[in-house]
Amino acid sequence: MLKLFMSAQPVSPLQYGLGAVLSATKASGALPQVGDEYDFYRSFPGFQEFCQSQGDQLLHCMSQIMQYHGCRSLMRDRNKLTGLEERFDLVVDSNDAILERAGILLDEADGVNRSQQPVMPAGFQPPKIVVSSWNRKSSGSGSRAETFRLLHAKNIARPQLKFREKVDNSNTPFIPKIFIKPNAVKPLPSSLISNLNLIPSSPMRPEDLDVPAALADFIHQQRTQKPVEDMFAHPYQYELDHLTTPESLLSKPEPQMYKPIAETNCSFIDSLEDLVALNEKLCSLSEFAVDLEHHSYRSFLGLTSLMQISTREEDFIIDTLELRSEMYILNEAFTDPSIVKVFHGADSDIEWLQRDFGLYVVNLFDTHQASRALNLARHSLDHLLKHFCTVDSDKRYQLADWRIRPLPDEMVQYARTDTHYLLYIYDCVKTQLLETNHGQPGLLQSVWNKSKDISLKKYVKPIFTEESYLELQRKQKRSLNTQQHTAFRLLFAWRNKLARQEDESTGYVLPTHMMIKISEELPREPQGIIACCNPVPPLVRQQINELHSLVQQAREMPLLKVRKEKEVTLFGPHDTSRVSESDLPHFSPDGEFNEPETKNDQESLSVAHMKARRIIEAFENPFRMYLPTSDVHVNENAKFDPSSKIFEVIKKFHRFIPIQNYLFKAKRKAKADAKEQTKKVAGNGVSTFSKYTLCKVKHLTVL
Repeated sequence: MLKLFMSAQPVSPLQYGLGAVLSATKASGALPQVGDEYDFYRSFPGFQEFCQSQGDQLLHCMSQIMQYHGCRSLMRDRNKLTGLEERFDLVVDSNDAILERAGILLDEADGVNRSQQPVMPAGFQPPKIVVSSWNRKSSGSGSRAETFRLLHAKNIARPQLKFREKVDNSNTPFIPKIFIKPNAVKPLPSSLISNLNLIPSSPMRPEDLDVPAALADFIHQQRTQKPVEDMFAHPYQYELDHLTTPESLLSKPEPQMYKPIAETNCSFIDSLEDLVALNEKLCSLSEFAVDLEHHSYRSFLGLTSLMQISTREEDFIIDTLELRSEMYILNEAFTDPSIVKVFHGADSDIEWLQRDFGLYVVNLFDTHQASRALNLARHSLDHLLKHFCTVDSDKRYQLADWRIRPLPDEMVQYARTDTHYLLYIYDCVKTQLLETNHGQPGLLQSVWNKSKDISLKKYVKPIFTEESYLELQRKQKRSLNTQQHTAFRLLFAWRNKLARQEDESTGYVLPTHMMIKISEELPREPQGIIACCNPVPPLVRQQINELHSLVQQAREMPLLKVRKEKEVTLFGPHDTSRVSESDLPHFSPDGEFNEPETKNDQESLSVAHMKARRIIEAFENPFRMYLPTSDVHVNENAKFDPSSKIFEVIKKFHRFIPIQNYLFKAKRKAKADAKEQTKKVAGNGVSTFSKYTLCKVKHLTVL
């Protein structure tokens, strides 16, 4: 019934359009790639006709779109010699016009008028809502329309500049930031403590001055040959391995209804005193819910911008950008095995907590894993809120810039919703897990075990190597020559290096599609690189000369076609198109295996012998796939052993040899008889016997 109810819900045009675009993108990825694969499919008439019909439909659709936007549309005109170039120019002009119009409409919807001054971030000015056709949301029949509001931070100061501990973007492994281990059963390794300079470490050498502080002790241990396994291990590995789920957490709970969000107190934590008070309050509870808001576009590794915590009575929002260096205080509550920490989809949250704050979670329950165990229709938090709480979540600010300070009220309410109902959902899914398994705790225990596995995840820092670009290149499924391949490799390395230096994401420095465009085009001038980027990233414009030198360096490479990685070739038993004749075995007319003849032996053969050899080679051996190559040793005794495969193959091949020898000898005898009889004929006349003989020779030749 639930599936029928969900299927009966109306689908918005935006959702339908997004689904259509995703389906088309997925289908286009399965099409044959340009090259040998496409040429192979192109050889089939059915494929040609299908491509022709689909191409006509696409051209017709493009013409309609161009006509709708007032552009010239002659996409199906194929009579002119320069028709292809003209159609390409039409598409480029139409794209420019359509994108320009879309940009103007988006600016108007966002409240930006190009004739006015630039608009400051939304958090610092009175809200201005512009209603348009695309951002009107109907909340049901007969109700007034709601509006979306785009929130972004154009001129916000980078929060990384205020961090006391600078972000480490170096190309080195990640070392846990923890230096105090609350609720420890196994003590924290001394190597992690000395990394934070709490214990006097080894004296620094001059060549170590540029090394990050987190690696100083690691280098010293490498020099002194001390074990360093504990430095990269999970600090709470031992505690999680020995964690057992108590019976109280495996019994059927009584769901405790959540308080209305309007009647629940919400506290914003942005000072050390408030954070300490919150930690003391959490330590006195038996469970609480946690969620994070993350930002990744203007940071290389990413930033955890906000943390939401909800108890049964109140909600808390923590400014993690302001309290980044003090967040480790919450380890006392987060690692307490007697307190349940409820997350939804904690795979990324666990890694973000380790990377930014040195926080670890013991006794985690993931409602996403519970939803999968229950085989619900969908496993998102949006669906769980609708299913258990009949609450329609507002995902308008899911992609907002969470670095904005102060936070607008709309974003605060959105952040509260992610955790306010989570404890009630936790009670409901536990009850359903027990009811589904007839009261037995096996299914519920499996969810606890999977949640513990998520807690054991370790953050792995992205490490750049000389072959890092290969994975991205395989995903693109592009056939590049040596120059394009070199350009892609150099641009990938340049992008990674600059992103680490400027603490920007690789997508901000140079998006992947622009990098591929530059690699394929290989512009000769800097203006060509600018033309490949629309819009032009700021760092590309700043570093245009360096980019141009990299492209020129790639153009100096010899132009060769690069073989694709892991190329798969189809094989058939009688397909010798990919095998050279020198790799095939050689046979004599009597069926014996012969060694390949040398160049001197071939030169000593007469014209008649060479012609006879070509005739013999015209007969394709059907058993060639079973025969060894010329460089494989064949035992002479195996040729006469009836139980061997070689003997069986030779025996079958011998059946064709007598027929071949008979035709060859009969043809040679007929030619000799014809020559002898023609000598006996005098004058210009030709005897009847010689005519009969010539006809016989022609007949044998045809055979």
